[in-house]
Amino acid sequence: MSNKKETRNKVLVSSLGAALAASALVPTAVAADSSFPDVSEGHQYYEVIHQLKDAGVVNGYKDGEFKMFSSMTRAEASTMMVKILDLDTDDATGGQFSDVPDSAWYAKYVNTLYEEGYIYGMGDGTFNPNKEMTRAEFAQLIVNSYEIENEEADLPFGDLRDGAWYEPAIETLYANGLISGLTPIIFGPEQDVKRGDFAWLLANTDYKFGDKLPKPDDGESESYELSLMHTNDTHANLDDVARRVTAVENVRAEKPNALLLDAGDVFSGTLYFNEFLGQADLEFMNLMEYDLMTFGNHEFDLGSSPDGHKALADFVTASKFPYVSSNVDFSQDSNMKDLFNDEMTDSPEDGQIYNSVIEEIDGEKVGVFGLTTAETADISSPENITFEDYIEAAEEQVASFEKEGIDKIIGLTHIGYDDNPNYDNDLLLAEHVEGIDVIVGGHSHTSLDEPTEVSENKDGEEKDPTVIVQASQYGNDLGTLDVEFDDNGVVKGFSGELLEVSEFEENPEAAEMLEEYSAQIEEVENEESGGVAVTELPNPRTGEGSDVSVRNSETKLGNLITDGMLDKAKEYDENVIAAFQNGGGIRTSIDQGPITIGEILEVMPFGNTLSTMELTGAEIKQALEHSVSEAPAENGGFLHVSGMEFTYSSSAESGDRVQSVEFKQGEDMVALEDEEEYVIATNAFTAKGGDGFDVFAAAYDEGRVTDLGSSDWENFRDYVAELGEVDPEIEGRIVDEAK
Repeated sequence: MSNKKETRNKVLVSSLGAALAASALVPTAVAADSSFPDVSEGHQYYEVIHQLKDAGVVNGYKDGEFKMFSSMTRAEASTMMVKILDLDTDDATGGQFSDVPDSAWYAKYVNTLYEEGYIYGMGDGTFNPNKEMTRAEFAQLIVNSYEIENEEADLPFGDLRDGAWYEPAIETLYANGLISGLTPIIFGPEQDVKRGDFAWLLANTDYKFGDKLPKPDDGESESYELSLMHTNDTHANLDDVARRVTAVENVRAEKPNALLLDAGDVFSGTLYFNEFLGQADLEFMNLMEYDLMTFGNHEFDLGSSPDGHKALADFVTASKFPYVSSNVDFSQDSNMKDLFNDEMTDSPEDGQIYNSVIEEIDGEKVGVFGLTTAETADISSPENITFEDYIEAAEEQVASFEKEGIDKIIGLTHIGYDDNPNYDNDLLLAEHVEGIDVIVGGHSHTSLDEPTEVSENKDGEEKDPTVIVQASQYGNDLGTLDVEFDDNGVVKGFSGELLEVSEFEENPEAAEMLEEYSAQIEEVENEESGGVAVTELPNPRTGEGSDVSVRNSETKLGNLITDGMLDKAKEYDENVIAAFQNGGGIRTSIDQGPITIGEILEVMPFGNTLSTMELTGAEIKQALEHSVSEAPAENGGFLHVSGMEFTYSSSAESGDRVQSVEFKQGEDMVALEDEEEYVIATNAFTAKGGDGFDVFAAAYDEGRVTDLGSSDWENFRDYVAELGEVDPEIEGRIVDEAK
């Protein structure tokens, strides 16, 4: 498999190596009046030094000479480095060094490099700007400024002190063929670096030099093309992951620098997650060399478990890629807080979380930030993790990128393409926040066969285009996108498609890896519960040929699950009158025939426990109003019920839809009384206010909820085993009078 990260590093290494091997830049015409008299036209340094002068990076002395063999001061080196990196010096504050007055010509350059973390002082509060820069200091400055990862090497130089501060930098440059000694065995760490050598190195290092050197004028503006691959909402579906590996390989073979991004919800959904808590998925993500991921709501599903977010922390820590998360506060969670760095970085570490990351792709800087839906607080179990406003977070990140001169910006989001506007979605993000070029989304499981372009803001005014992509669900598709930018960083063209993963051959290495995991879950997956489904128990969703959904209508499976919950809850408290199950917590169907443990775990994958709640009749009605507030549209908070029947009208105003509520008392159905107190059962997620049930959250805060500690899937297993023959029906427990 091609390694894009290594490829990008080779761009840097080869450029530096070319410099020290005395290779030449493509010749560019040099203005006649720009010549240094001491750099003859036939000299190997001629073209690059004059190009650097024309670009405003280097200057000569008062006599007009460049003085190639003169030593360079620390101030001169700082100035050249800032110019070659094209750093913004306007915000340099100064005051770090007592011998660098604000009035000095070099002050803003020294202060800028210091604030970027590329240079340091002498340890006593001084900088020594007029001191000659040594070859050791030069090596350290190059490694710092170009952020070359440290590498070890067997050095041939006998004049280097073991353990000296400069040794790692010299080893790194030497390991990559980027530096040599004064002789084969003498490096001369304390010798001065010469102006000609420094200029030559910088001129040939085009990794960050970008557009400063002159380019031929062909009469057309420059353009830049960025390629992406993207996935989202894979939900531990690994059966086709070996084919996804091949799909990624094929794209990389054609576009080796394409970024590979994931927009969240790797967690929860299949036995692979129940058994391995994300580690199986991660092994394949590491194999495919993902570049960045943001968090989906389901990454926080285990927050209320005894271990809290330990599984998520383990997932992040073992990742061979970093994460971006701009509107999530991890600081109060004991498992996650040490993994989060509330900063922008252009040198991210694997297994760490940043609010944004700067990627260097083909010599251009690309900014990436991440967003997670604030709805996570209602539909998952983030516990000590909180979520900030997505618009404000995005605006802050865009402003930070633009301050750094970055005009190619990607939002990696898990907020949904056109999801609930009361929370957040990608279309609103594109309309409200200027400066986002690409949104790679997730959460709504939307199949965008072609990218969506948003070119109007929230007021209907024309804006620079924002391109939105999303790649369906479950790893079925690998999204690809190519974006062309003009020289101002504005999208001028794009093309994208979804590659159907099932059409690719399996990668042999990945297929062999998968066998190790699938063999471990096969025994669990095929174990029979003791219950046998007389017919299939479907789990319908709208858009699948019907307007009936597990999230808007009574279903056989919903009735079966709630019957089992009520049966188990009554073992603990005989006063329980009814059970509620949120439709969003029922994840798949059950086939006709023996019901296996694997099926049960896939139906109820979140590891919830059973809880009882003390509520008034009025509070129960309030909860039912919330349950049907969006009907006939889907709502994960739609409640399936047992022990109760209710009617409502979806044509009435939300909040005034429920018409009648009755519960079973003995053999009779009796009306619910507003002032009476009742005990109902539900899962711990809903009992704590999940899916927006504020009335349940209030009861939880007041101590009216008891967690019975009984696992939902185990309860369901025991119930179907007790039934033996499983044949639930639609009974009219929930009736929409408007239909």
